[in-house]
Amino acid sequence: MQLTLLALILALLAVIGFMTGRSRAAASVGGRVAELHSVPSYHGVYVALWAGLPALLLFVAWTASEGWLVLQLVLSSLPERLTTGDGQSVALLKADILNIARGIATGREPDPLVQDAARRYAELRDLADWSLLAVGASLAVAGLGWGRHRIGPDLRARPAVERVVRVALVICSMVAILTTVGIVLSLLFEALRFFTVVSPLDFLFGTHWSPQMAMRADQVGSSGSFGAIPLFAGTLLITVIAMLVAVPVGLMAAIYMSEYAGRGVRTWLKPALEILAGIPTVVYGFFAALTMAPFVRSVGEALRLDVSSESALAAGIVMGVMIIPFVSSLSDDVINAVPQSLRDGSYGLGATKSETIKQVVLPAALPGIVAAVMLAVSRAIGETMIVTMASGLTANMTANPLQAVTTVTTQIATLLVGDQEFDSPKTLSAFGLGLVLFLVTLCLNMVALRVVRTYREKYD
Repeated sequence: MQLTLLALILALLAVIGFMTGRSRAAASVGGRVAELHSVPSYHGVYVALWAGLPALLLFVAWTASEGWLVLQLVLSSLPERLTTGDGQSVALLKADILNIARGIATGREPDPLVQDAARRYAELRDLADWSLLAVGASLAVAGLGWGRHRIGPDLRARPAVERVVRVALVICSMVAILTTVGIVLSLLFEALRFFTVVSPLDFLFGTHWSPQMAMRADQVGSSGSFGAIPLFAGTLLITVIAMLVAVPVGLMAAIYMSEYAGRGVRTWLKPALEILAGIPTVVYGFFAALTMAPFVRSVGEALRLDVSSESALAAGIVMGVMIIPFVSSLSDDVINAVPQSLRDGSYGLGATKSETIKQVVLPAALPGIVAAVMLAVSRAIGETMIVTMASGLTANMTANPLQAVTTVTTQIATLLVGDQEFDSPKTLSAFGLGLVLFLVTLCLNMVALRVVRTYREKYD
């Protein structure tokens, strides 16, 4: 409640600062706006920034450190017998304090000292929130007054506002970059832990995948095999099937919509295709498991073929249908972006419409089409639900699309579901799979970028 109230106060003071700053700037020159260094709206934004930005920075800093500081104060007041121990016991103590303070049952009778610590933690957090509200509101009022005091004809409000906006844009850019770096580092560190237990050669070139580990010394049949070749083969097989469905259909649909379809047909056909992109993947999974898989099996039996009840073909076909909008929509936009002058020049040389499309339009649009296909490939590689429901979890190393296979993403989801021990090779293998998948996707994107640059230089 206190934080919500502080946010409302900051928003209100920012609006007041904008309105008063703009009117004060105009009044400082008697309404002759031309005599101001910056237009009145920049003065209003300048005052609003002074009213909201310092308090906002305080809010961010305090929110990031408040929980840790309060918890350290609470732990310092506890007896040493509770706080001195191994890292696991201290972590359990912290978790109990936080859970009790939030009203979450711990599943066991807590120590009275821990209950008192949780009560003190809740009281200190409440006191800290009220203090933040008071200090933040006071800082916002002071900033509002200071900003209004600075308003004058010679105030360079526009450069100051633009500097703040530039810093905000840089911070937003850094968030995306740091998020990517964090993902890579988290994958890398956990994968290195996995590769200290399992040889990278056995992982990358092994042909048997069975990550179950023995829980007891006398347990048989769960020694753990981490050969990932069957997973890579299954991923490649389903991706190829999906691309064989999505790329021709999506590209032909894009050519029809951009070159042949009338305006009336295009207005309903393109949204109808794009609806497919909004259907949840679990719905596609139901369709693949309940409709496509039995259909593929019945057709195979009619042809006297041995078809598994869960097959790569059923999952690949449905995945291809799901990916069609990615290819068709992006390719349509790229084809429409080809200059009409190229078409007119081709027609002027006597080429037919189909010849113009094959010899002029598609080569000129090739960079965008390659980008659309690579996006579709990345989407297919990362799909999990359809494969889980229609192709199963069996790690078979086969090129037969009528057999059950599994993919890298499906195994990652399976390995990380439920309560898992993150010290076991079984769970850590998910990070090894994720790192390999990341590197493969990165290489595909680099190849696509090279192709795009080559053909873009040719047709620009």
